[in-house]
Amino acid sequence: MPGWPWGLLLTAGTLSAALSPGPPAPADPCHDDGGAPRGCVPGLVNAALGREVLASSTCGRPATRACDASDPRRAHPAALLTSAGGTASPVCWRSDSLTQVPHNVTLIVPLGKAFELVFVSLRFCSAPPTSLALLKSQDHGRSWTPLGFFSSHCGLDFGRLPAPADGPAGPGPEALCFPAPQAQPDGGGLLAFSVQDGSPPGLDLDSSPVLQDWVTATDIQVVLTRPAVLGDTRGSVATAPYSYSATELQVGGRCKCNGHASRCLLDPQGHLTCDCRHGTEGPDCSRCKPFYCDRPWQRATTREAHACLETPVPGPAEESSPVEPQGEQRSQRGMSLGGRGGGFPKGPRREWEEEGRRWGSVPTSSCALLPDCDLHCKPARGSYRISLKKFCRKDYGRPPSGLPPSGFLPDPRPSSP
Repeated sequence: MPGWPWGLLLTAGTLSAALSPGPPAPADPCHDDGGAPRGCVPGLVNAALGREVLASSTCGRPATRACDASDPRRAHPAALLTSAGGTASPVCWRSDSLTQVPHNVTLIVPLGKAFELVFVSLRFCSAPPTSLALLKSQDHGRSWTPLGFFSSHCGLDFGRLPAPADGPAGPGPEALCFPAPQAQPDGGGLLAFSVQDGSPPGLDLDSSPVLQDWVTATDIQVVLTRPAVLGDTRGSVATAPYSYSATELQVGGRCKCNGHASRCLLDPQGHLTCDCRHGTEGPDCSRCKPFYCDRPWQRATTREAHACLETPVPGPAEESSPVEPQGEQRSQRGMSLGGRGGGFPKGPRREWEEEGRRWGSVPTSSCALLPDCDLHCKPARGSYRISLKKFCRKDYGRPPSGLPPSGFLPDPRPSSP
């Protein structure tokens, strides 16, 4: 299709190749052969496959000669947009017969969890609309952000200039207006949008939080705003009744796991969630597990896994000794574990863990970002063997008022003079 910048139009062969299985994955994609953690991502999938589609208009109620929602042989439900396909007929969703222009018809696909998008495509079974918009949500449909507009009259339909041939001029991604999908020889049409093509060249997904935010979505919405009616009238009433018809709504993307998982699974409640590694947890592996907060959480990259490190704890059953070491010992992240006043609090391991549970998994709280952490690091009552001044810094949080700083618990016994 001429006029589409940056190879936005993906051919059917390209879409098929993008979603086809690649070479066999290593036995553990999240660790190298020596067991060291490394960044890993789930495979590219059609995130819309089998998902429910919420259509604002579907034919068949009331029934007509061409469409009857109560008759499977003549029904054209929205589920056909994301079904696995097959030889059964019909294969296309169809809207009601419409007469008003414009008359927005929306198709919403909840993806179940956050995905990092690569492309969105939609195949039309009839003449494609001359105007449509593509939007995404990052909060499960509570708010929407445009990804792109598609129109033969960008200024009239969306109040925007056509997309420049050399891409967006701004520092970050933006929703541009591209030419509308063109009709194919078979009478249909294809919308195929590469999501990252809405961003300036040179942005790297690993190092650009702006681009990471741009490609993240929990839901996709397609808004069909103007049909390809005879004469493309700009009036409010079409010259003849029309309807939209489409199939194969595909959302190519990867389950968002922030580089800490190579697959997504269904949890016991049936929700899609990342199979987190590297000491992380959560639907998107977006936080460190309890007792894995020896350094702040970070997104993994191709260069650095940024695995959460396990927080050292006292020995199994014995109490730690308050012997002051010579010099300072340091953990893997270089934090002071010894020296003057260094080390962990006295007390058996079990008491330490019980205190942590009582305060709401204290080591997890130590990963919180707070601006003036030093103001909240006044030692609480108790006996400490940790350098609070050295350890309490920005990127580490504080517990509720009146409790010791995060991750460091007082000896349950009274302090000795």
